[in-house]
Amino acid sequence: EVKLVESGGGLVQAGGSLRLSCAASGFIFDDYVLGWFRQAPGKGREGISCIRNSDRSTYYPDSIKGRFTISKGDVKNTVDLQMNSLTPEDTAVYYCVADPTTTAQAMCTMTPDYLGHWGQGTQVTVSS
Repeated sequence: EVKLVESGGGLVQAGGSLRLSCAASGFIFDDYVLGWFRQAPGKGREGISCIRNSDRSTYYPDSIKGRFTISKGDVKNTVDLQMNSLTPEDTAVYYCVADPTTTAQAMCTMTPDYLGHWGQGTQVTVSS
C-alpha cells in the first residue's frame, strides 16, 4: 500500500521560510516521481514542485522558480520542499503526491485528478 506522510507545515510570517518533508512507503522509491501540490482556499490544486527520483531531475512552474527547492531527503525514501520568501499567497494545504509518470514536468502539469497517490496534506499559513 502506498503511503505518503507530510510534516513541517505551520504558521510563518511573510518573508520567512518553511521546510516540508514527505515520508514515502509501499513502492519502489526510484520508480516514481514525487511532487508537491497545493490547494489555496477557493482554488484548485496546482503542482508546484516535482522530482523524478531516479535522476533527481526537477520541475517548477514559473510562479515558484527561485523560491522553492525540492530534493531527496537525507532520510531514506523522503522528499523535502524548502520554501523561501513566503508570501500570504502561498497560504494553502500542501500535499505530497506520488505517481509513476515519466518526468517531473509531466507530473507537475498533470490534471490532479489523474494522480493516484496523495498524502493527507499539511497546512501552511503565511501571515502578512
